[in-house]
Amino acid sequence: MSFKILFMGTPEFSVPVLKSIHGTNNKILEVYTQPPKKKNRGQKILNSPIHEFSKKLGIPIRNPLAFDEKEINHIKNLKPDLIIVVAYGKILPDELLSLKNILFINVHASLLPKWRGAAPIQRAIINMDHETGVSIMKIIPELDAGPVLIQSKIKITKEINHQELSDKMSKLGAKLILDALKLIKDNKANFIEQNNSEATYAKKIEKNETKVNWNNAANKVVAKINAFCPKPGCWFELNGTRIKIMKAKEIVSAGVPGTILDDKFTIACSKNAVQIIELKKEGKQKMIVNDFLRGNKIKIGQSLN
Repeated sequence: MSFKILFMGTPEFSVPVLKSIHGTNNKILEVYTQPPKKKNRGQKILNSPIHEFSKKLGIPIRNPLAFDEKEINHIKNLKPDLIIVVAYGKILPDELLSLKNILFINVHASLLPKWRGAAPIQRAIINMDHETGVSIMKIIPELDAGPVLIQSKIKITKEINHQELSDKMSKLGAKLILDALKLIKDNKANFIEQNNSEATYAKKIEKNETKVNWNNAANKVVAKINAFCPKPGCWFELNGTRIKIMKAKEIVSAGVPGTILDDKFTIACSKNAVQIIELKKEGKQKMIVNDFLRGNKIKIGQSLN
């Protein structure tokens, strides 16, 4: 028995899962992804990673702006057995979810019911969680609240950043989706309801969160740097120029928060200090701190607030 599948996804995180499904005897009918975006003031059209990967595989691609009646009828006529959603970036309307004889599955980057919502990986890092994971769940109208089929855990180290953790979790999701498909195929799928009283929400990352607040403890500052690396990036200003911190570590030291403590670019926080390892000047390439300091003067005692 093989399934007829519609896949919905957009970023790089979704690619390993699609690749994994494509390697089975199931039929991927079409791929839905977000519409292309304009880059560099509209001079270049940028397709999503899933769009580009689907094109290589020869899978038909659709990127509607909305699921109107015409689009929903199109899906209905395809008669998929499963619709698998992985970081698609659109909430599926009730009219679509109410279609008969279709199982809607989501690959979500957290251990549900913790971190429902748009930014579960970043929020887990910011919160300094010791672990996170991937959940395979049934989609219902309420956001990320559907019953869970499978979960698998992954450790969060103090050094790991968003990109690194996302890559690990997408590979884990690619494995779990195969386990899920086998359970469904063998009629052994047991979807367990979430405990809604334990739910937490991973709200979308806002621009005003990305500026470094030196009045926080150093471990919290480092966690936020890791959560926002490489994008959107955690930043501060030095002599009127915006600097993004790409990598840093907490060290035991003390001083007025926001003050440069030494010539290694160590900055005091409310508790301990942050030592910068890699950084990126606005419009420039990432560099290690020693290379940066050769061409940029810093002054011990200078305030970055």
